[in-house]
Amino acid sequence: MLSYQHIYHAGNPADVHKHALLVWMLDYLARKDKPLSYIETHAGRALYRLDAAEALRTGEAAQGVERMADWFAPGHPYRRRLVEVRARYGAAAYPGSPLLAALTLRPGDVMHLAELHPQEHAALTAAMAQVGAQAHVRKQDGFAMAQAVCPPAPRRGLMLVDPSYEVKTDYATIPKFLETIHRKWNVGVLALWYPVLTTGLHRAMVRALTGAFPGALHHEVGFPPARPGHGMIGSGMFVIQPPYGIEEEAAQLTALFDRP
Repeated sequence: MLSYQHIYHAGNPADVHKHALLVWMLDYLARKDKPLSYIETHAGRALYRLDAAEALRTGEAAQGVERMADWFAPGHPYRRRLVEVRARYGAAAYPGSPLLAALTLRPGDVMHLAELHPQEHAALTAAMAQVGAQAHVRKQDGFAMAQAVCPPAPRRGLMLVDPSYEVKTDYATIPKFLETIHRKWNVGVLALWYPVLTTGLHRAMVRALTGAFPGALHHEVGFPPARPGHGMIGSGMFVIQPPYGIEEEAAQLTALFDRP
């Protein structure tokens, strides 16, 4: 959908959950001296300002990264990326997942990013150029892009699937999409983010994924709604081909989100 802009939600608790796991996985994969591919289907603009009018209107970052950043030890890869982004861009800057990936990957690693929204795509292109990332940025449907580039070269790597879910049929189509991608790229780490909703709209998708991928990591955290009546009360990550040690990292995240 071309109406969605993540600036209204950047740095919220779901971002903290998603980005902490994402950066941990990329940091783990990058320890091995072999090149990586990073694919993201719904990239957004990569760099957000939490003092922008849109972000201040919802106040979601105040409930998220502005409250939670200090939960992470200084050596945690997510905390290190936050410090680096603030040093580069100012204290109000927040990195989206493409920027987190660009700052974690190494020369020789390759990024494939899709973003359909015209303004978001332009900002994404500029952010990737500024940071000097080896990124192929496409103004294209992310699901189609993923189908086209898989299996990527290099074959080692990770895909983040992070749609806005404004298209409600995504909940029904994503399990088959991931099954198709996994058949084409059976060595790739496939990470799906989804909202945990009061309506339960996500549950059938999660059941289908759990049935199709019994060895995957399925991790959810809960948090209060951003405002009265807001339907998102948690964040979920479903990771196919999860890297070694991620269960322990997920357990630590659960403990952090469960603190008063």
